[in-house]
Amino acid sequence: MRILVINPNSSATVTEGIAEALAPLDATFTVICRPDGPETIRTDQHVAEAAPDMAALVAAHPDQDGYITACFSDPGLDGMRQVTPAPVTGAQEAAVLEACDLAPKFGIIALSERAIPRHLARIRALGLADRLVAELPLRDVSAAESGSDPAVYALILQLAVQLRDMGAGAVVLGCAGMAPLAARLQADLGLPVIDPVAAAGRLALRRAQKGFSR
Repeated sequence: MRILVINPNSSATVTEGIAEALAPLDATFTVICRPDGPETIRTDQHVAEAAPDMAALVAAHPDQDGYITACFSDPGLDGMRQVTPAPVTGAQEAAVLEACDLAPKFGIIALSERAIPRHLARIRALGLADRLVAELPLRDVSAAESGSDPAVYALILQLAVQLRDMGAGAVVLGCAGMAPLAARLQADLGLPVIDPVAAAGRLALRRAQKGFSR
């Protein structure tokens, strides 16, 4: 089973973290980044600019059993699905669906406040807005910092505790860069913590095995 995973930013640190998060899964994941992309997908413009490149990268690798857009904003997801019959999975899509399988209510930790409206739009499109207790933001950190800076981890834990106290039974990490923190945060929090990268890998494999298309 071959799955192409596309990181729409240009961070080598984030790309390596994505590959490490997928390594335990039983498949061949090829993880690439978008070399001309920003270091972090921060704005709606970044998401829009990534979309044609994401579709082009799918078209350039037509021999895969599935594809993943490895960013919590799911940039380019619809366009990617237009250029391949193979299943294309978004990281946010996968993480939210997995959270809803694990708990009646979930919360999300976002990189920044300005990311929240586009995340909410996607959750509404999935029909799952009533399952979300809240999405709480970090300060405007980079994707790489979110998964490696000890000071940022302390803030993530604080936000996760807030979400737990608000009624979340599972917490979703709202950035692919946070993937390295999932196991530690779950142990510290005492609730399921969903890494969007691993969730996307699991869902992509299930879809590819079942012949899911679009």
